[in-house]
Order: sequence, then C-alpha cells, then structure tokens
Amino acid sequence: MATLKGELLKNFTREKVVAHNKVSVIGTGSVGMACAISIVLKGLSDELALVDINEDRLKGEALDLQHGSLFVKMPNIVFSKDYRVTANSNIVIITGGARQEKGETRLSLVHRNVSILKLMISNIVQYSPSCKLIVVSNPVDILTYVVWKLSDFPKSRVIGSGCNLDTARFRYLIGQRLGIHSESCHGWILGEHGDSSVAVWSGVNIAGVTLKNLGTDKDWEQWENIHKEVIASAYEIIKRKGYTSWAIGLSVADLTESILKNLRRVHPVSTIVKDLYGIKEEVFLSIPCVLGENGITDVINMKLTPEEVAHLKKSAETLWAFQKELKL
Repeated sequence: MATLKGELLKNFTREKVVAHNKVSVIGTGSVGMACAISIVLKGLSDELALVDINEDRLKGEALDLQHGSLFVKMPNIVFSKDYRVTANSNIVIITGGARQEKGETRLSLVHRNVSILKLMISNIVQYSPSCKLIVVSNPVDILTYVVWKLSDFPKSRVIGSGCNLDTARFRYLIGQRLGIHSESCHGWILGEHGDSSVAVWSGVNIAGVTLKNLGTDKDWEQWENIHKEVIASAYEIIKRKGYTSWAIGLSVADLTESILKNLRRVHPVSTIVKDLYGIKEEVFLSIPCVLGENGITDVINMKLTPEEVAHLKKSAETLWAFQKELKL
C-alpha cells in the first residue's frame, strides 16, 4: 500500500545529503545556544550539530530550535552526546567546560577544564580532522593554547574568540559618548580577554580622524574609563543576570561568517604571539588577524606605542604565570 508521502511525491532522483557549511557547537548552555541561534539567524550553515553530556537539556534545546523552522531558513539540526554527530564539520565551536566554583582558584579551574578538553578534542579531531576550532570557553586564551596543543592542529585552525567581543564593547561605548554608531567607531582591544587587556588608544579614529590624547595624562574627559567599563562589563552582566550570552553568541557568529564566507575580515582573536612585539613565551593573546576559509591567514603588524607594547607584554606574562603550571 502506498504511503501518503509516496502518493504526494514523484521522486526524480536519489540524492545524497552533503553538508557544505556544517557547524558544530559543543555545549548547549546559555553561551552555546546563543552561538547556535546567532548562526541560525544569519543563515550561515546548512547543518548545525549540537553536543552535550546533559541529554535532557540537549534534546530540549534542539527541539526548541527545530520548532522555529517556519520562521527562519533553518538548517538541518542534529544532536547527540556522541561526537559522531559532528562528523565532517567545517567549524567546531567549543563552549563547554567546568564553571568556577566558589573559592576555587583560576588555576584549579583551568586544570579541571584541561581534563574535560582532552576527551572533547580527541573526539572532535577523530570526526572532523580538517575543521577550524573556535574556542569560547574561559579562560579563553589559556584554553585556546590547551586546545592547540591537544589537537596538534596548525595554529591557523585554532582560534580563540578572544577580544572580538571586548573590541565590540569598546566601540559601542565610544559611539555612545560621541553619538555615532559603533560600526563607524574604530578602535581595538588586544591582549588577554580579561583584566590585563590592552586598549589601543593610539589607533582610535572616526572616519580616519584620530582622537588625540585619549587614555593619556592630557585626557581631561577621562576616556580611559571606557576601557575600565569594558573590563567590568562581564562582571556587571553576570551580577545582574547570572551569565553573559547574547553578545558573545553574536561575536562568535561574526567570526563564523568570516571563515565560512572567506571574507578575509580583520578580527582581534586569540592566536599564538610568540616572537611578536618582543613576547618570548608560547602564549595566545588577541591581535588583529585576517580570517578566511582556512582560518587565520595573516596577522596585522599593528603599530603600537611603547606603552601599549609594554602592556601587551605584561598581559603575556600574566597568562604565562598560569600556563607554565599546566601539565598536558
């Protein structure tokens, strides 16, 4: 007896479904799902794979997304706690990991996340040996280094989300002061995604017009407070809502778009900076990088002031103090 589908459709040819822009998100917490929905709304992937060890939450989030397929150009969404579901991904986004417990040191948190990443990365590499990895889990710079070591991928294919969001916050706050949209405000936050980040005041400009004396002793309007506000942003949001999610999700989708569409846009993302700006340690920090279909293709040799270089070196030293204690 013919099925309803058989009566409705006359098949012309058998087709093998091949995902050309497959993206996998590891971790379906608030950050992972913000990344997922941002990628879906931009229409970037033709298949989205979700992985989490919490099967109830995983299935709930996947179903919730799938049920909105009528309203957006929804890709095929697959999900499982088995990493086989991520096979042949172009990009794998890592948002999973342990959260810092009350009274726990940062180093202890890193060690717990290293244990989690060892299993995670071996599975990702097994099923998607040619993928690009975007690391979002915190502390992102140290964990990007860990992922690079564990994956044995070339440095071009291991990317930390780094200061892409910090820079967006920086430009937004500059724009708010000037009454200009953040897209037209140019400025960079480099270094650690954290308290030792570096505001490149020397490069801040609007339409090519350099804003002089910002962040210096002659800055009587105290623009330096904008950088302090950037650093405090995550703490402020976490204090009020318990976590950050939407902005980092949009930031990761922005990086994903540059890679999948081979846009060759410049982003401040975390990459290895040894032998740059006089840094001798094998650490990952955010510097301006060109992103395309092969990951990081180039880094921009940004001209920094001696003071900015000193701050960047200090940022590297801060990370190395933790990193040198790791046992991988």
